Amino acid sequence: MEIEKLEMFEVGPCKDSYELGLLIGQRFSQRIKKRVASDLILQNQLRPFAQTPLSESLLKSLFYNNQTKFPSYWDELLGTAQGSGVPLLDILLINFKKEILPFVPKEGVKSIEDDSSNECSDVLLVAESMALAAHNEDANVVLLGHTYLIKAILPNGQFFVGYTYAGELPSSAFAFNSNGLAFTLNSVPPAEDEILPGGIGRNFISRDILEATGIDDAINRIRSSEVSVGHSYNLIETSTRRIINVETASKKRISIYEVRETPFFHANMYCHLQINQVQDESSISRHKRATILTKTTKEDFLSLLGDADDKKNPIYMTGPSLHTLCTAVIDLDEQTLSIIEGNPKKADVSIVFSISPKKLINGRHDHHSIVA
Repeated sequence: MEIEKLEMFEVGPCKDSYELGLLIGQRFSQRIKKRVASDLILQNQLRPFAQTPLSESLLKSLFYNNQTKFPSYWDELLGTAQGSGVPLLDILLINFKKEILPFVPKEGVKSIEDDSSNECSDVLLVAESMALAAHNEDANVVLLGHTYLIKAILPNGQFFVGYTYAGELPSSAFAFNSNGLAFTLNSVPPAEDEILPGGIGRNFISRDILEATGIDDAINRIRSSEVSVGHSYNLIETSTRRIINVETASKKRISIYEVRETPFFHANMYCHLQINQVQDESSISRHKRATILTKTTKEDFLSLLGDADDKKNPIYMTGPSLHTLCTAVIDLDEQTLSIIEGNPKKADVSIVFSISPKKLINGRHDHHSIVA
């Protein structure tokens, strides 16, 4: 299977959010259609569930609450569906996957579809010698080749760049904006009794953070939403050389941890928010392995994220169900975000972005370079 190359699409300023989504949908129509056609979780779980009476009240409240809270981002999805030619329901289902799956009956689910929550590993440090966030973007293997980069120029002259899953809002992975704010994300597994049916979706919250002015504004935006399932946000601010990990759960529960000179590793379990959670074997194994590996230099961080010594639960994943799609390295001293495709141990950087705070001149700013 040939994997499509990661592409970046610069879009905007647009007259409204619908047009933004429409242009993205048109540009990546084929990639979105391929993602939908190959997404086993959509085909075998989300779509069948959406056709049952059991889903009616959940989907109704989920769609209503998110459209009411974030009407412009909802319009983006309407535009994406129209532009791509993919049914709106499919676009909504993949964007609310994490909020719907806990309520889907589990009988008959194939194992390759069971690992959708074990996504991403981060190692973070803010010390005198180095301030760094390094992130493995892990996902179900069927999502290989079904991502792209969106650079959206907003009507106010600001912009963001987000690594985006085909058909989804930017970004449920990692991103930065022209205010010098960046983030990476980690899925976390609250127990079923900790999940709020019909709450605000994580894709909508991370899309909102893309327009934040800084860490404090981002935290306020996170706090303002009554989430359905919880998330882990690594917020990175170049102007203050700070990295904050924020863990959230339903009932507006939130815990904030400031990263300092002790390396902080985050996989896919809560680290400091006290909550009843699923004991995820992969996360536990990755965390144990990260604890014993050296974490002194940038090369150490990349070696850690490229570690596959634990064959059953490696940090760097190559299938059969989960795959590391890429690695993002955010260096607060260099003020860069680099994307590495392939094992990060080899440091084969494909794209480097400047993430220093900046203003657009005449609606444009050349802030990235493609590394051969």
